[in-house]
Amino acid sequence: MVMAALLASCGGPSGELVGVNKPGNFKEANPYGMVFIKKGSFMMGENTQSSIFGQPDNPFMTTVNAFWMDETEITNNEYKQFVYWVRDSIAYTRLIEADMQDYAIVPRDGDFDEENFTINWKKRIPWNSKDEEVQEALAPMFYSDGKTLRTIDLHYRYSWINYDQARLPYNKFDVAKGKYPKVARARVDSFWVDEEGWIRDTTIVHPLQEPKDLLTHKIISIYPDTMIWIRDFQFAYNDPMMRGYFSFIGYSEYPVVGVTWEQAHAFCHWRTQYYETHSSVASHIYRLPTEAEWEYAARGGRKLAMYPWGGNYARDGKGCFLANFKPYRGAYNDDTGTMTMRVAQYRPNDFGLFDMAGNVAEWTSTAFNPSTNTYVNDVNSNFEYMARKEDPDILKCKVVKGGSWKDIYYYLQCGVRTYEYQYESRAYIGFRCVRSFIGD
Repeated sequence: MVMAALLASCGGPSGELVGVNKPGNFKEANPYGMVFIKKGSFMMGENTQSSIFGQPDNPFMTTVNAFWMDETEITNNEYKQFVYWVRDSIAYTRLIEADMQDYAIVPRDGDFDEENFTINWKKRIPWNSKDEEVQEALAPMFYSDGKTLRTIDLHYRYSWINYDQARLPYNKFDVAKGKYPKVARARVDSFWVDEEGWIRDTTIVHPLQEPKDLLTHKIISIYPDTMIWIRDFQFAYNDPMMRGYFSFIGYSEYPVVGVTWEQAHAFCHWRTQYYETHSSVASHIYRLPTEAEWEYAARGGRKLAMYPWGGNYARDGKGCFLANFKPYRGAYNDDTGTMTMRVAQYRPNDFGLFDMAGNVAEWTSTAFNPSTNTYVNDVNSNFEYMARKEDPDILKCKVVKGGSWKDIYYYLQCGVRTYEYQYESRAYIGFRCVRSFIGD
């Protein structure tokens, strides 16, 4: 009888440690367009001696946790969803600030907050309205012709926690006193738009007293740099690519390029927020892959694979090229692709990932340092540094992996790493997202 009484309370023994939630049989749903990458170990680094530096890149064994990864590189079509969301959010905001409150969701108490409101996304934007008030509200979004969108003003505002500041020894929370120590300081960037429309930023150092002091609030222009097609390649006629690569529907399924690391970082933040507004399950953070995650995924479960397809050569048994790269000087088309190609045109690797070599190289979250392999941890290896405005350029280098349509086959190797500055965009660098797997 006593045991029955104990078990009757809340479905568990009364007075015992039973936890607050029943996990049940929770199973994470497959994210759309992503491939599951099981946990595993592999030899990270170049398989062969570098043809550039003349010495091995100190390969080492490391382990990575399971994660999800985009099946292909982010395409123009997918990045446009981000661009259109930013464009529409600006339009809604202008209409609401012009006292058209029906474009906002008004709280039940009826009190509208002009500083903090929720957009009513179900109400369509009257782009072609003849109403003078509507036209006046939306006019600043276009050039003087009233038709061409001012893409330079497509700003995305977001925030993130500077964990690199939180882990500094002098910023350790004092549990005994219930406060951060008096010497605790947070170094973050502050962004604003001046009266002329320029995005300004500066680095500030302030006392760390509560978690919100670790936040960086960033503003970034998110439209791809379409001029890279003629800027990156002087004395070449790439004007058609400049005019149509991102805007023409025929390139919809091509990988987006002309996107800086900072823009890719902003895209990941937007994708996370967009997912959470349409899902009841939180804690799904989309991000750029670490170098270790990217390399492990590229190898497709083969610990010593030189290329994603597992072999040591860029051709198959029939002599066909296995990726979109630069086979010979001036002979770009020998692999059927002159510049970028539609994604997923070559066979995937053993994990089901397309274009992990060639087409476009890809940003990672890892900061570039030639000595990284000598000091990173051997589980979930990574070296990240969120460079601030006043940091020297050498601290703003990010690791780029995979090689591209313009690179020779050496750069297609899984273990080869190059770098680019986080504020630079190129006609041969794109990205894909990952999401950590919940569980073991």
